[in-house]
Amino acid sequence: MQEKPNAENPYKLSGLKLTPLKTWAAGIPAVKAALADLFEQGVPFRGAKALLKMNQFGGFDCSSCAWPDPDDDRSPLGEYCENGVKALAEEATTKKITAEFFKQHAVYDLAKLNDFEIGRLGRLTEPMYLPAGGTHYQPITWDDAFKKIATHLNALDSPDEAAFYTSGRTSNEASFVYQLFVREYGTNNMPDCSNMCHETSGTALRPTIGIGKGTVKLEDFYDTDVIMIIGQNPGTNAPRMLSALEKGKKNGAKIIAVNPLPEAGLMGFRNPQEIGGIVGHGGKLADLYLPVKINGDMALLKAIELLLLDFERKHPGEVVDHKFIEEKTVGYDAFIRQFESYTLEELAEASGVSQADLYEAAQMLAFKKRIIICWGMGITQQPNGVDMIKEMLNILLLKGSMGKPGAGVCPVRGHSNVQGNRTMMINEKPAGAQLDRLKEVFGFNPPRKHGYDVVRAIKAMDEGKLKVLFCMGGNFLSATPDTTYTAAAIRKLNLTAWVSTKLNRGHLVHGKEAIILPTLSRSDLDIVNGELQIISTENSMGVVQSSKGMLTPVSDDLVNETQIACRLAIATLQHTVVNWQRYADSYDAVRDDIEKCIPGFENYNKRVREKGGFYLPNAARDGHFITEEFGNHAPFTVTGVPETRLAYDEYMMATTRTHDQFNTTIYGLDDRYRGVKNERRVIFMNEKDIEKAGFKAGDKVDLFNYDDNRERIAPLFIIIAYPIPEKNTVTYFPETNVLVSVNNVVKESNMPASKYVRIKIRKHSPEIYERVKKLEAGEAFTLPADTSQITSRTTSPA
Repeated sequence: MQEKPNAENPYKLSGLKLTPLKTWAAGIPAVKAALADLFEQGVPFRGAKALLKMNQFGGFDCSSCAWPDPDDDRSPLGEYCENGVKALAEEATTKKITAEFFKQHAVYDLAKLNDFEIGRLGRLTEPMYLPAGGTHYQPITWDDAFKKIATHLNALDSPDEAAFYTSGRTSNEASFVYQLFVREYGTNNMPDCSNMCHETSGTALRPTIGIGKGTVKLEDFYDTDVIMIIGQNPGTNAPRMLSALEKGKKNGAKIIAVNPLPEAGLMGFRNPQEIGGIVGHGGKLADLYLPVKINGDMALLKAIELLLLDFERKHPGEVVDHKFIEEKTVGYDAFIRQFESYTLEELAEASGVSQADLYEAAQMLAFKKRIIICWGMGITQQPNGVDMIKEMLNILLLKGSMGKPGAGVCPVRGHSNVQGNRTMMINEKPAGAQLDRLKEVFGFNPPRKHGYDVVRAIKAMDEGKLKVLFCMGGNFLSATPDTTYTAAAIRKLNLTAWVSTKLNRGHLVHGKEAIILPTLSRSDLDIVNGELQIISTENSMGVVQSSKGMLTPVSDDLVNETQIACRLAIATLQHTVVNWQRYADSYDAVRDDIEKCIPGFENYNKRVREKGGFYLPNAARDGHFITEEFGNHAPFTVTGVPETRLAYDEYMMATTRTHDQFNTTIYGLDDRYRGVKNERRVIFMNEKDIEKAGFKAGDKVDLFNYDDNRERIAPLFIIIAYPIPEKNTVTYFPETNVLVSVNNVVKESNMPASKYVRIKIRKHSPEIYERVKKLEAGEAFTLPADTSQITSRTTSPA
């Protein structure tokens, strides 16, 4: 049997070097690292020119994170961070992948490269096609590519046998026409990257405050009392957030950081745009760091609430906002009754944080009213993530810290325009009112049955219920869990098609046939019929603004995502009621119809061209919690504290990204802040655990997971001793996605629970590779008879 292209990075080490852990982020090292990337990509001048326009008024939106730009003044030195420069360097590169390249390199051979090497090959330049049984991609015209995809789609027994994935990078305009095409085609199978990052946030917030988004503005960070950051690493995941935290600190705010790892970006910041950040020591960020153990967050939040209620008993009326609770909330009495069943000692033990530190956190919150709570995937990717977000909201409701300046919730979105995708109705579970509006405006009846999210789509591929996967951006394979299972499921498809700017591993693990459609990047000029087009995006705080590229594309054969969706619709839909050519010719036309379909986009074309764009309506921000069940009231939620029991040889693992990485895009092999150079196959462990297990720092080990009674293996990792709670470990994704069972999901949101993975660690054995090959070939190994896995139990108070 012919070997298949690798779904995993090569099992090779790169030459690990360790440096001291950093206690601050950014500064001159960040500037040097950013500039080095521009030089490595060969675009120091082209890239520098683009940086002057990135995130500026009238410029283009960074394709990296979704952190907002200032509403008023933007720094002339630059409104970007180190990772933003790296993202720009990736797309501004003049390195090209042509048809000749694919002729010379078989798919199987390309898959032997690691993700960093694949990403460094350059920009895709023309449509490519891999025929059934083929070994090399070959060129195909745009028209023939659309015809081939349309032929596959129209040959299906049901539209529900196709799924249409979306990456957060996709613009509002492209997202709208894409979902419109998919729904006129006849399905709601629209898995998207939200299903893997902040689906949990929306699932928690919609029924409690009436909107699945954050409620704060950027300016709220500048004038607040306390900022609590839980399960989020701003120094790597949203570096421009550091400037907002710095401003808040200078204006008197206190910062509480909650995370298993003492991340540099939580501890300190050296602002490279200020003298103090260049020649001085910068500023301290966290006033209090709480080293919570993995999944100990709920116990920590309950402990703080218990202490706040104790403060209220000692200082009646000074801690709890009873007027706000009476006027704006329901369920308070049931909420406070639960604490009769908790003790501080038990909650401290369950959280891994000392009683003294918990008391200090509660004291910092007790007599303040303006509190912002931020979180990231350290919360959303835990099995009880929905409950934990509701618990954070409980604290804010208790304090009356919602619907006022300097207070509220802030889910820190990880990908530019991932929030805008959902606003544009990229959603496998659309609301009935949204579908009614589409019917009213366009005259066709959209499907009502809910579609597949990411996890359900993977299972449907495996079960033969899906035959075609079309991906508007992203790297579906490497972003998803259970890599061996997912790769096998993808290979069962009749067709996989991707809209992409660069090659990634997802293109190399494919269906029976495969097509790559190259597209423009955010920074590229987008000219249609001789007219420069603008697109628009929505940031984490609900601001919609224009984005206009300015770089000459590396190829004349690139097509914008909006036009790709339109041309695919024209090729596929034989009796369409939509004028797709009108949309393809002018994105203003798309915005005119978005305005008709989605509330908050009135005068879209006019307002999106105004300086800084416009805010979408957010009733919760204004203190109105319009919930389906409770009217204009936000409910307190009673949740349980999970009890996680590990066998003597088990550890809890969370996956994370390095500082040289954005989602599945690998910029380099370093993780500067954590002291790791030139290696990604590492596992961070507590020193006591290393000693107890008979290991030493630097040992090579293999990692195992046995969820669902199936063996999963990630071979060849190096142990690094690190300040992390006992029995907790951290590794990088996508290298350890293989250990995350497709069934290990967040309750209610159905997201992969990649921050809560049970593993076993054993000395590395060269024989392990044969076992891995058998697993990849479909031979399942069940749980060894001498190992018992105890699942997590959630106990609610009596």
